[in-house]
Amino acid sequence: MRRRTPAAARGLTHFDADGAAHMVEVGAKPETARVAVASGSVAMLPATARAVRAGSIGKGDVLGVARIAGIAAAKRTSDIIPLCHPLRLTGVDVDLRVTGTRVAIVATVRAFDRSGVEMEALAAVTAAALTVYDMCKAIDRGMVISDVRLDEKRGGKSGTWRRPGARAAKRG
Repeated sequence: MRRRTPAAARGLTHFDADGAAHMVEVGAKPETARVAVASGSVAMLPATARAVRAGSIGKGDVLGVARIAGIAAAKRTSDIIPLCHPLRLTGVDVDLRVTGTRVAIVATVRAFDRSGVEMEALAAVTAAALTVYDMCKAIDRGMVISDVRLDEKRGGKSGTWRRPGARAAKRG
């Protein structure tokens, strides 16, 4: 029988030495400026993209409502992701653009706190994408949400990380 290395020994901080999930203690960590950028997209039929671009979806301003949903999700991430710490966000930007037959979504989240904001940026993108789907599903149930990913994070002990090929985010 092969012996498994405990999750904590493999660098998975949300597991204790026995492999049980726990919330990481961050009380002793210094507060620093944190930034995370995430992105994703919603692919749709050409007619749906035209309707979103024109603002003619019956439920209203798809991109505006999705932007607000993304901001709200970033603020409430610790309520839906069990081991996330509640953070004091200092800014959330959610950009949505219709490009061809896709709505491209980019979320930038900033905080001055003890933990990173990667999950908040990913939650913002996901909620915005789900909102686009919800608002357009009456005319296009075949939409596909895809490529939700972290593109960049800055701050904290591990410093800066950028996905290869991702454009650098604006400072701030």
